[in-house]
Amino acid sequence: MATVNFLFRSTKQKAPLTLRLLYRHNNKDYVFSVKTKFDVERDYWKKHYKNTKDAEIKKMQVKVNSELQKIESHVLDAFNEENVNLINKEWLIEQIDLFYNPLSIEKESEDALYWIAKIALDAHLKDNGKGGVGLSKSRINAYNRLSELFKEFQRNKKVKIKELDRRKFEDFKKWLFSKEYSETYALKKLSDLKTVCKEAKANGIETASDYFGIKTKQGKTYEEDMDVITLTNAEIASIEEVELKNQALINARKWLILACFTGQRGQALIERIKEENFHIYGKDLIIKFRQKKGNKPVTIPVLPKVKQIYEEGLPYPISIQKLNKHFKTIGRLAKINQQIMGRKQEVIEIETKHGKKKVRRGVKKLRPKFKYFSSHIGRRTFATIHNNILPRPVIMKVTGHTKESTFLSYINQSNDEHLDIFFDYYKTKELKEQKTSELNIVKEAQ
Repeated sequence: MATVNFLFRSTKQKAPLTLRLLYRHNNKDYVFSVKTKFDVERDYWKKHYKNTKDAEIKKMQVKVNSELQKIESHVLDAFNEENVNLINKEWLIEQIDLFYNPLSIEKESEDALYWIAKIALDAHLKDNGKGGVGLSKSRINAYNRLSELFKEFQRNKKVKIKELDRRKFEDFKKWLFSKEYSETYALKKLSDLKTVCKEAKANGIETASDYFGIKTKQGKTYEEDMDVITLTNAEIASIEEVELKNQALINARKWLILACFTGQRGQALIERIKEENFHIYGKDLIIKFRQKKGNKPVTIPVLPKVKQIYEEGLPYPISIQKLNKHFKTIGRLAKINQQIMGRKQEVIEIETKHGKKKVRRGVKKLRPKFKYFSSHIGRRTFATIHNNILPRPVIMKVTGHTKESTFLSYINQSNDEHLDIFFDYYKTKELKEQKTSELNIVKEAQ
């Protein structure tokens, strides 16, 4: 738990107080200090924490404490929302700057940061891709993150919308790559920034002269060399057979098996695979609901393993974060530890103008397979184990994919049907030529 205190550190008679942030992490103590903009008198500060009968001093203590409480609350709230591994002196300086200079959206502005913040603020009024109104929480978070990144990028110089030309976009792109962000993530941020320019232009703000010529592209969601992490039938059997004594893990195992045999995403899995969505279908059972992503109606056949869990009792809901943690533990206990190449978020050090800084980035390397277990592994497993066994359009009815190319990318497969056609054609041709040759030899012999 973090604490904040204030110190008078100056030889002057009147000076701004210094804020000191203290916390402990992984058995190590951390202390970072930064100057505030709140000035006090040296003589008064000596009496600030003392009991006094002096009415003027008491009045001043109330006034000072009120202001310091605001600063303290701002810093501690930000601390509680941040990854503790990313907190350093530079982070603390930024929080104090945000306290005194919050993003203002009270009046029209030409600043890029104003329009990024405005999109997030007006999110509930924006048209969304589902034909409704209101951006999703993930899109709002994306714009809030863009605001943080762009502020770091522009540093002390405020960039105006009209200055966001091709060159500035390219500079931002290079900066994102220098921070070790993935291609997909960097290109998405550039696309979001282009949307910000479009929003500003629609509201009468001047844009760069080459604005219409700025092209942003989408990165590849699935890398061609990517190892799609799925479970084999043998690994699923190992998970089912491993002895679990912890009730939370037993509950999580049910969710993992349900994920593998319903093909649903983590949130949909927890929110939609519930008793009221099970329906009788002849002599069998089905699950019917609408997918949250894409708002698509989905009807899922209740397969034997799902039916067994349904009859024994469905698992109780838990958060995705806990589910991901439990899945990894189950995978470790089931000894699913084959070394797999994949990308995973890790804290790494990067060089900045102020020295080394710890940041969280996707790092690709070999790791034990269980370390990649998450709520998404079940969906990919479902798609993979049924591919080439059942018709793809049938599988896609369950997963909710509308294009076969997207489905194949999702499981990191290519459509190789054209290869079989070519091979069959030439094998047949070769066989015909061989038979013709043999027939000619027989005729000549006669």
